[in-house]
Amino acid sequence: MVSVEEHYDALLADVYTWLMGGFEQAKANNIQFFNDRMLSPTRSGNAFDLGAGSGFQTIPLAEAGYHVTAIDLSDKLLDELRGRAGNLPVNTVQDNILNLHKYIKTPVELIVCMTDTLTHLRSREEVQDLFSKSFNTLEAGGKLVLTFRDLSEELIDTERFIPVRSDDNIIFTCFLEYEADTVKVHDIVYIRTGNEWTLHKSCYRKLRISGLWVKNQLSQTGFTIQEFSCQQGFTTVVAEKPAV
Repeated sequence: MVSVEEHYDALLADVYTWLMGGFEQAKANNIQFFNDRMLSPTRSGNAFDLGAGSGFQTIPLAEAGYHVTAIDLSDKLLDELRGRAGNLPVNTVQDNILNLHKYIKTPVELIVCMTDTLTHLRSREEVQDLFSKSFNTLEAGGKLVLTFRDLSEELIDTERFIPVRSDDNIIFTCFLEYEADTVKVHDIVYIRTGNEWTLHKSCYRKLRISGLWVKNQLSQTGFTIQEFSCQQGFTTVVAEKPAV
């Protein structure tokens, strides 16, 4: 068992962009996601991308006019992001997303925490802490956007084996092992070089939190819920800090 940071460094960072369908496809999906919700800078223009990865959210937000601070634990993925950002208004930070408050210099209009980053936190208390820090960081009328997989319902038997993605050179499968508050995610990746396949494997924990629990915690923190939806186990929440 390794930490989230160790798991990404040892395995996921090298295939992360491929896993999401390639950078251009993932970027296009997020452009559509942000456009559908009419997210564009109207106040300070400052945005934070928590768990930014290789920039699927950061780049579209910067191209839309936001000044984006991208935080991630993986320097490999941040290197990829920096290579794609060019002259866009993007600042990268290698750190735990719970430390976002350390990098706040001016009011923040938008915070996004997407693509399962929320479940990488170690406990519900850390999730509550993130919500509180996000609320205090946002300017009045600012928004917090979350997407994450709801792992609260346990899969059984062979349903715990998930064929994630494959092509001619990579086969990615994961196996889920459920615990009371977490899920042990066993990632198994075969990579072909020439005629030979090499096995890469690692295991880490994800937090089991339900969409309804997240919605309730945000409301208790003081947010107004603008959107709450769940499709095929994937939850989207858009929460707003009420205007004064």
